[in-house]
Amino acid sequence: MSNFNFIKTKIKDLYIIEPRVFGDDRGYFMETYSKREFYEAGLTMEFVQDNESKSKKGVLRGMHFQTKNTQGKLVRVTQGEVYDVAVDLRKGSKTYGMWEGILLTAENKKQFYVPEGFAHGFLVVSEEAVFNYKCTNFYSPEYDSGLLWNDKDVAIEWPLDGIDEILLSEKDKVQKTLKELDVPFVYEG
Repeated sequence: MSNFNFIKTKIKDLYIIEPRVFGDDRGYFMETYSKREFYEAGLTMEFVQDNESKSKKGVLRGMHFQTKNTQGKLVRVTQGEVYDVAVDLRKGSKTYGMWEGILLTAENKKQFYVPEGFAHGFLVVSEEAVFNYKCTNFYSPEYDSGLLWNDKDVAIEWPLDGIDEILLSEKDKVQKTLKELDVPFVYEG
């Protein structure tokens, strides 16, 4: 029996991953990654870097990607709740410009795999959240880029109830729209 449920989304190559949780009155145990089980599910990525961020309610980080040394990310939340979003930026994809979002929480323990060729970001909806992610490539600041979080053509439906103010970095306030982007990603499916 697998320790993971791999759920395909409406966008090819983007997965929701539900780990099997073993719990009793002492607490719980779960695997968060197994190379063997991910490979059996067709997810053959190799991770080279793990990152963690802590943010307060209303912080929106995104929508980020690297134009070279592209990164796939396996993301999860270990404290609090975030609304996590990926946007398909692969030219030639039937779902180019489409987005998928999922609530990731410390309670539901779901993970989201965002492959190379996607913009990625999240909004903290709890008082604070700790966000963890494994990356398939190293961070390369010289190739850092992004998509405007509220691009009207992409029309991400952020859950803004209870959010008094969206807190953005200066960089994220001035990202380009989908029409303005010249992304190097090509769909190979």
